[in-house]
Amino acid sequence: MGKNKLKKFAEMAEIDFVFQYPFARLQEEGFPMRGSWHEYFGNKNPIVLELGCGKGEYCVGLAKRYPDKNFIGVDIKGARMWTGATEARRLGLKNVAFLRTNIELINRFFAPGEVAEIWITFPDPQMKKATKRLTSTRFLNLYRQVSADGALINLKTDSPFLYTYTDALVKENKLPVTVNTADLYHSGFDDDILSIRTHYEQQWLDRGLTIKYLAFNLPAKGELIEPDIEIEPDTYRSYSRGYIQGVVDPD
Repeated sequence: MGKNKLKKFAEMAEIDFVFQYPFARLQEEGFPMRGSWHEYFGNKNPIVLELGCGKGEYCVGLAKRYPDKNFIGVDIKGARMWTGATEARRLGLKNVAFLRTNIELINRFFAPGEVAEIWITFPDPQMKKATKRLTSTRFLNLYRQVSADGALINLKTDSPFLYTYTDALVKENKLPVTVNTADLYHSGFDDDILSIRTHYEQQWLDRGLTIKYLAFNLPAKGELIEPDIEIEPDTYRSYSRGYIQGVVDPD
């Protein structure tokens, strides 16, 4: 591990709103704040998760705009999370926290009904395996274990593949849709919230890619079915999975 990463991890350990809970300890004693996040924030304001928060730009941006909500960024990459955590500390934000863990474990950190809203910002589309997609029925059922009935799920992505898949899943299951656009910044929906741009999002825009946004409500009950659909794979790779300049022409 490089010295820079070690320095960031050391700094993160000193930030009181960053929670890094070893899996072994989680198995032995559980997470003591599960079901008590409102007490931690000192209010009853809605709790909003950003899953796969990366550098935390969205989480911090939302926290600045909405002091009447509590935001928690979740990611396993501590070195990336450091950016958002140090910025939140610099700004003195009291309605933001970061949780370093695998998304698959969120039901160990949050109690049923504790989460009001979820943001999924630019995840890996996982084109080879549906169960790894953060909008798959597997993950939606996981979100049901921690969220309130009808919780709003927000997906913001550069991936045509993931957008097409999620759109098909939402339609297959007749989930209530709030916003659905394949080209956010030419749709009229790009309000102050949606215009928060992450570092990688701006790079994708600079490459001529369109940003897709889909927001839908997740009912607490009812069987969720995977869509039976063939989807054209993305013709490029996102920065997080290796840099390839420009969009590749499939022809």
